[in-house]
Amino acid sequence: MMQVRDQTLDEIENNLSPLNVNWMDDVAAEAMAFLAELPVKASYERDDVAAMLDQGFERGILCARLFLMLSKDNMTIELRRELGGDGSPGVTRYKTEREAFLDAFDRLGLPDLMTTTINYQPIWSDILMERLRSGRGSAIQGQKRGRGLEEFTEALVKEVFGTAFESRCTFTGADGKTAKCDVAIPDRGRPRIVIEVKGYNATGSKMTDIIGDLDAIIDAKRHDTTLLFVTDGSTWTARRSDLRKIVERQNQGKIARIYTMKMADEFLTDLQSLKGSMGL
Repeated sequence: MMQVRDQTLDEIENNLSPLNVNWMDDVAAEAMAFLAELPVKASYERDDVAAMLDQGFERGILCARLFLMLSKDNMTIELRRELGGDGSPGVTRYKTEREAFLDAFDRLGLPDLMTTTINYQPIWSDILMERLRSGRGSAIQGQKRGRGLEEFTEALVKEVFGTAFESRCTFTGADGKTAKCDVAIPDRGRPRIVIEVKGYNATGSKMTDIIGDLDAIIDAKRHDTTLLFVTDGSTWTARRSDLRKIVERQNQGKIARIYTMKMADEFLTDLQSLKGSMGL
């Protein structure tokens, strides 16, 4: 039987070790090997893009993303916008709409970016700048996206309720259950309205975290507490199945309403209505 005992912080800290892992998996290694073998030319054309995709579509798309500096989700969004229709911009569609794909990459400027990138002569500060961008810079971007959405939400709440709310707090719900939320109106002790704010691709949170946070609020809140969800981010369009799960919760009455920044007027009207009906 395992001994029951209290551990200490010092014990844990003294037994920590660095989690050194190799960031490059087989897919990344194959892509880098392919790029290393690209012939260096004064300029790159449509045919070079075609060759990159024809020799292995998934690898070619990854290489194209690197030149375009796009995430997987943003690449999907850009290709869907350029190609039109609802179909997935995958290998099957490429085989049937090859010229349309190449036209799309022409419009996105891929050949020119290949030319600029491959012929660029880096200096030592570029290496440090890239490290800063991919580390701290990525985190700062996510924080700014998330904070901007929170500020948007709080400004509208303040317009209706003045200072009668608490932000980024842990509220108490049914049977003493608690959960974190971004806004509790009028306070965290017994909120009548709870607002959760999550921008997709904003804070680095995984999709399961976003849905999990909502479910935690749904489980903890009283039945007479209204839950509103504010979200935004064009990359949601690449994760429709996940957004659908949130919409389903709204359809089930677990979330009263979902808003985006473009729905500010509707959000403000609903807040005013809730204030009146709840006597807040």
